[in-house]
Amino acid sequence: MRTSICIVIILTFIESIVSAYAADNRIVIGSSVGGILGLGLRQHYVKLRENEKNRKLIDLLDKLEFNQVVIFVKSVQRCTALCKLLTEQNFPAVEIHRGMPQEERLARYKEFKEFQTRILVATNLFGRGMDIERVNIVFNYDMPEDSDTYLHRVARAGRFGTKGLAITYVADESDATILNEVQSRFEVQITEMPDEIDVATYIENR
Repeated sequence: MRTSICIVIILTFIESIVSAYAADNRIVIGSSVGGILGLGLRQHYVKLRENEKNRKLIDLLDKLEFNQVVIFVKSVQRCTALCKLLTEQNFPAVEIHRGMPQEERLARYKEFKEFQTRILVATNLFGRGMDIERVNIVFNYDMPEDSDTYLHRVARAGRFGTKGLAITYVADESDATILNEVQSRFEVQITEMPDEIDVATYIENR
């Protein structure tokens, strides 16, 4: 009973967030863990130092094929800085975070949803209840604080059994602890990212 009540509360909260966005946005809400971490979502981790994150991200964006990408960070400051860096490196990006007025967040969301920009850098504000069908890669640039947040973040890719790729940076022992918690709780295996990934495993119709 308690679990059911919690699910209802969470979905109600998500719906309240969704209502702040345009009514015609295609946003899908679901409560099935199995559907979110379905077979179509490929999950890997990258072990690295904090000062290696930017270089590795740029290398992967240059190497991987993608329709749209969401990159999750842990703070407003990191969100703004990373968005600026990516744009300077010829990867035009938009940012969404709680430090923006609602009107500006909506404008950035609309820009990304309408495929005017292919890369979004975001805090957890974007991690719950919002779906954009073209997103096929999610980066956990900063490890989420818990397994629930991980679930909501990676759910932006590989929705409803479609293909997607989630890449999580592991920079220290606390990151590794969260990753182990995710694998144990959701009974999934998250392996170290290989040097090569077949594009057909994370993009539909390839």
